[in-house]
Amino acid sequence: MKQLLLLISIFTSVHIFAQHGGPATDSSWKKEYRATATKINDLVHTRLSVKFDYDKSYMYGKAWITLRPHYYATDSLTLDAKGMDIKSISLDGASGQSLKYDYDSLQLRIKLGKTYTRNDKYTVYIDYVSKPNEYKGKGSAAITDAKGLYFINPKGEDKDKPTQIWTQGETEATSVWCPTIDKPNQKSTDEIAMTVPAKYVTLSNGRLASQVKNTDGTRTDTWKMELPHAPYLFFMGVGDYSITKDQYKGKEVSYYVEKEYAPVARKIFGNTPEMIAFYSRILGVDFPWNKYAQIVGRDYVSGAMENTTATLHQESAQQDARELVDDNAWEGTIAHELFHQWFGDLVTSESWSNLTLNESFANFSQVLWKEYKYGKDAGDEENFSDMNGYLQSQSENKNLVRYYYNDKEAVFDAVSYNKGGRILNMLRNYVGDSAFFKSLNLYLTTNKFKSAEASQLRLAFEEITGQDLQWYWNQWYYGSGHPRLNIDYVYDDNAHNVKVIVTQKTDKIFRLPIAVDIYNGSNKERHKVWLNNKIDTLTFDYKIRPDLVNVDGDKILLVEKTDNKTLANYIHQYTYAGKYLDRKEAIDFAMQSQDPKALELVKTAMKDKYYGLRVYTLNKLNIKDENTRKQVEPLLVELTKDPKSLVRAGAITLLGTYGDNKYKDIFEKNIADSSYSVAGSALDALLIIDSSAAVSAVKKMGKDNIGKGKLVEAVTKVMMMSGDASGFD
Repeated sequence: MKQLLLLISIFTSVHIFAQHGGPATDSSWKKEYRATATKINDLVHTRLSVKFDYDKSYMYGKAWITLRPHYYATDSLTLDAKGMDIKSISLDGASGQSLKYDYDSLQLRIKLGKTYTRNDKYTVYIDYVSKPNEYKGKGSAAITDAKGLYFINPKGEDKDKPTQIWTQGETEATSVWCPTIDKPNQKSTDEIAMTVPAKYVTLSNGRLASQVKNTDGTRTDTWKMELPHAPYLFFMGVGDYSITKDQYKGKEVSYYVEKEYAPVARKIFGNTPEMIAFYSRILGVDFPWNKYAQIVGRDYVSGAMENTTATLHQESAQQDARELVDDNAWEGTIAHELFHQWFGDLVTSESWSNLTLNESFANFSQVLWKEYKYGKDAGDEENFSDMNGYLQSQSENKNLVRYYYNDKEAVFDAVSYNKGGRILNMLRNYVGDSAFFKSLNLYLTTNKFKSAEASQLRLAFEEITGQDLQWYWNQWYYGSGHPRLNIDYVYDDNAHNVKVIVTQKTDKIFRLPIAVDIYNGSNKERHKVWLNNKIDTLTFDYKIRPDLVNVDGDKILLVEKTDNKTLANYIHQYTYAGKYLDRKEAIDFAMQSQDPKALELVKTAMKDKYYGLRVYTLNKLNIKDENTRKQVEPLLVELTKDPKSLVRAGAITLLGTYGDNKYKDIFEKNIADSSYSVAGSALDALLIIDSSAAVSAVKKMGKDNIGKGKLVEAVTKVMMMSGDASGFD
């Protein structure tokens, strides 16, 4: 599951999470242990036959649910079935023995008529009506509704919106449309037969086993999922979609998009086969399912959802060709949901308390993909951005594994996602890549098609590394917060040593293995040390005073820090330490300094090898100072030709503030750029120096070329400032 609010950060670079919980005066929930659901009966197989009533937004369903007692013999069954009309319940099928039941609108309590042992299987048949719009379930920041089944524009009254049906099961909303044991520690194979208007296509878990045309203008599609998965991952999708097909090792990889986006479907989702191959290789576990489809749903209540073999994305995934020039803003989400097919779908957290086993891994996978596809700087940028999202969420009082909470929906937060992903990245650094991925392989192969808790992940790491890692789990999984460090440096040229004094500013003392790198010129000497105390004084001898002492040389710690380096240290750090965060820290320091050497560093950063830092520097650059304006001006002109569109856009925006007519040709030329960001920035800049030229440029565009994003904003500004909308197409 990709949080809706988290996804906003794609465009703002800030991860925002709503905070949940009871009022400050009510802490009773802190004493209520959230136990894993007790297993009395186990799901074995779920078979559904469903039809949709578009006028009423009802679903008419027949369910054959096969179960067995988990261990102890039982003569009863409790199923979750929210807000349904129950027409009949019987054994085996419609003509079988009728069964007595009680129903309170949330759960069915069924008397089975005999006692079954763990060696027995039995099938319960239920004829029912699902009424999702009449069920008043509560959503969360991550999943804003809990109706389970969604009819989008069912009567076709909105001509600008397609008619669709899609489902959202997480956390426990599948039971709005499918009677089941709606807990993450249950797993079932399934078969879903959907009868729909023949003009629509369908999607569900597993393979499309059959399609039958009916005489009433409908068609019945039967999908079979032949490997077990959790009920919250059951999925149905119906609509007028274009399907683009790729493949991975002969397995279908498909993309369901609205027809106008068919030409760019592969540009949006086309890295998926490469992602599957990459994740399969590093995990040593090949993609475990028989197909992988991705579908886009209108009015979706979250960001995206990892339904087994059938991921659902919100409509923001559908970007046009010009949006994709800047970047595929959805690529991280595509990677995130795909990684869930291993972490969440193949092995599932046994309770929402252990959500980290699903979401932390999916969050971390975005770093892995960025590193692999776009380089270490891109991966480190992703890692830092997610860390910053956690730090801004003010969630330091929450454990990663949370056995006490007010509402299960509140566990979908910056701790389970962002912080958990950073904890995995630190663990990877601590044990090394080889041991890390070998441990993940053991965890997946040991627990495949099962549910798990965090201690089972620890046991896999301990088996591979031979180390007792309970300290790491206690600190990061079962504990809360993060270190805040103050770092001071005392150089003694007489004693020929430097003392690095690291003070932990929190009451809780963290145990931190770190690397300290000491630089003379380009030569680096690495020291691996542990921080264990409120104040750690680390002493390093030298013959020549170092140019730089770089604490946390791998820039891996989940930490807030005050690092009391000099400008000279940071210049050396930018030049020789070289990691993304090394350079970013140096840029941040230089931006606050009036020293001419700081400006030279900023100018160097404007041409950084990684475009993300070029963009960052341009966005942070303050050109109100006259000397700065003069010195960076030629660089800005040069950057208007940068190969990366976001760099060009940033440079044009700054150049526009000069208000100099000599740049008019640059602005007019770039209004026709293929990137909305560049075109919009150029139009804004042109408006500053020649408003009539800007108005003329907009009138020449035509509405079909205005598009989205920054360009729409700029066009709107021009129209408003002109005071005359006549002539605008």
